[in-house]
Amino acid sequence: MKKTLLLTVCFALLGCAGNDTNESKAVLYSTQTNKPIGIVEFTQTRAGLLVDVDLKNLPAGDHGFHIHENPDCSNITDKEGNIHYAQGAGGHYDPLNTGKHLGPNGNGHKGDLPYLTADGNGTVETQFYLKNTTASELKNKSIIVHSAGDNYSDTPEVSGGGGARIACGIIR
Repeated sequence: MKKTLLLTVCFALLGCAGNDTNESKAVLYSTQTNKPIGIVEFTQTRAGLLVDVDLKNLPAGDHGFHIHENPDCSNITDKEGNIHYAQGAGGHYDPLNTGKHLGPNGNGHKGDLPYLTADGNGTVETQFYLKNTTASELKNKSIIVHSAGDNYSDTPEVSGGGGARIACGIIR
């Protein structure tokens, strides 16, 4: 009885280890080599959802970065034999069906994240907060790094012009 009460207090008041609703993470893999390139961790805080990004071996420069709707990083091959990497992830996560790409913490879909800038060594180490989602909401979604930057608009290209999907991971 005392042990049960202690565990109840621990989880309710202190958020003890094992309370997996406050954290989630994804290991990202290159879509072309299937080698791991790093980790993205999500931690629920009072300030919002802290996103901690630690990625390596990306092409230098800007990259679109989005949550996608399906927990699937599989490739799709079209009739001509062309491989479309990580298409199993589906579209950007948009549970409110806004149909708009307006950037992180905007009034568009919830899949918009700040674009990433890889340094000359292909490394990205950054943190940022999201105000419009939670760690538990993102579980069983995918996270994608795109080949090009992101202008947080649907013009001139839909979904910010991020281009090909060069890395993918499942958020667990």
